[in-house]
Amino acid sequence: MATRARKGWKLVWADEFEGQTLDRSKWAYDIGNGFYDYKNNVWVAGWGNEELQYYTHEPENVSVKDSLLTIRAIKEALHGCGYTSARIKTRQRDGTPLFTKLYGRVEIRAKVPWGKGLWPALWMLPQDDRYGGWAASGEIDLMEIVGEKPHEVLNSIHFGSSHPGRHLITTVHALPGGSTVSDWHTYAVEWEPGEIRFYVDDVQTCTYDHWWCCSKTKDGLGVQPRRADDLNAWPAPFDQPFYLVMNVAVGGNFPGAPNDQTRFPAELVVDYVRVYDKVGGYGDAKPIGKGKFPWQKKS
Repeated sequence: MATRARKGWKLVWADEFEGQTLDRSKWAYDIGNGFYDYKNNVWVAGWGNEELQYYTHEPENVSVKDSLLTIRAIKEALHGCGYTSARIKTRQRDGTPLFTKLYGRVEIRAKVPWGKGLWPALWMLPQDDRYGGWAASGEIDLMEIVGEKPHEVLNSIHFGSSHPGRHLITTVHALPGGSTVSDWHTYAVEWEPGEIRFYVDDVQTCTYDHWWCCSKTKDGLGVQPRRADDLNAWPAPFDQPFYLVMNVAVGGNFPGAPNDQTRFPAELVVDYVRVYDKVGGYGDAKPIGKGKFPWQKKS
């Protein structure tokens, strides 16, 4: 196990999963197979991705034992869905924050299930959609996989305008030495003003320092910016507090449906979650230059 101490960083929040049940002072559950979009007055099934699982808080789907958290996707029928699983987050279902972080290092040690149609993820979402609906207010993905590719880890950020104007940057990191995501690995992000760095087992996989954020909409849909004045001030949207999310989804637009070779139950096992602040604090984001888009800042 990695040490809790980390040079240049100060531990400010952690869950080592030492108890017998999930610590409800730190985590809440998403329940069901979708959510109600109050802005557009519609029910969004499949969590907006046509996912096939029903999330529960049952011990069969989420448990804590021997200092490990297990999120388990099971092939079983419930409320019209063919699978059950769990998604936990550091925000209450009514939106009340349990834990949020603006800048810092988030580190998660985990064993991840794989197989066609599986979509496990360790990620972060904005506490408040200050700049608009997804993905105008951003998303940070420490780890996700294409289910049938166990040797590859994806590190991503989502940004841009509200749906359908989402933009995405993804880096594919190949695990060395024949390792797969079902082995123990440590996934981390270091987030500072104007720069986001991802790591797998302390190997830096990528650095992102260009993105943009537009709050403009037309008929309730996000639009593409036409000029720099259409954008929110850099480094939006990644200048607001985010909360943590961990889950195992089944099916959906990204991984497709499971097949006969996909093994259930599929278990995401987490050793710890640790969050650090940078010793000495954070500087300001580097200016882009008047009249420039964020992606032009190096030109």
